[in-house]
Amino acid sequence: MGNSQVIGIDLGGTAIKLGRFSQDGSCLQSLTVATPQPATPEAVFVVMVDAIAQIDPDNQTIAIGVGTPGPADATGRIAQIAINLPGWQNIPLADWLEAKIGKPTIIENDANCAGVAEAWLGAGRQFDNFILLTLGTGVGGAIILNGNLFVGHQGAAGELGLITLQTDGPMCKSGNQGSLEQYTSVKAIRRLTGKEPAELGMLAQSGDVKALAFWDEYGRYLGIGLTSLIYVLTPKAIILGGGVSASFEFFLPSLKAEIAQRVMPTSRAGLQILPAQLGNSAGMVGAAKLAWKLICNL
Repeated sequence: MGNSQVIGIDLGGTAIKLGRFSQDGSCLQSLTVATPQPATPEAVFVVMVDAIAQIDPDNQTIAIGVGTPGPADATGRIAQIAINLPGWQNIPLADWLEAKIGKPTIIENDANCAGVAEAWLGAGRQFDNFILLTLGTGVGGAIILNGNLFVGHQGAAGELGLITLQTDGPMCKSGNQGSLEQYTSVKAIRRLTGKEPAELGMLAQSGDVKALAFWDEYGRYLGIGLTSLIYVLTPKAIILGGGVSASFEFFLPSLKAEIAQRVMPTSRAGLQILPAQLGNSAGMVGAAKLAWKLICNL
């Protein structure tokens, strides 16, 4: 498999990102195409097949990994649901792609793919136990335990953004109320401030008092949510990715203060809180890593 390559795909609500990867994680070529609207499974599949042909015209690749915005089943075959994409319920996407493309295929939640990527090539390389939160349009999560992705008995574990923060808080699409996502996602920031996270970051950079106060409060909420996760998992590190993590420096002090106050020293000994390193490419990098693992296990 020395010269072999795989394809990693990150399916998002507005864009589909594809990369062709060697076994050491080098991206040999990448491509971004628009997600069809409405993003029904059939429409997405057609666009995905066409994009795969573009990125691998000479049919050099031996496997495909796909990250989807929602849980996959435990076997990595079925996209169980994608909350923000219409009609995505129990879609056998791996079967569809294998039948059309003829290569072994694995499906996984996009945040889990990001966690696998950070463990492979990013901020998680030095840790065998860590959790990743993706602070984006929603809040996704991934759990790496003893060096392996933990997905639970049916594949849906690691929905870290859906834990309850306030019992009477805003409704969440999950059916929960007052989830961590409702206070720490891009959508939540827009609802709470009327501004975009990037704008609040620039304002904080310039010393704007209101923006700095917002990030202080944001860190507090995130710290409270992380407290529950730390007590359950006692990770060696917490890695924060997604667009909101660009303002990491402004919310880190209050986040750390909240954890120090709420978590017993025995549960947080040596805990590191770090920004993710792979940015927007994390989803397709992790999907590629899972494709390599699939091939190695066949």
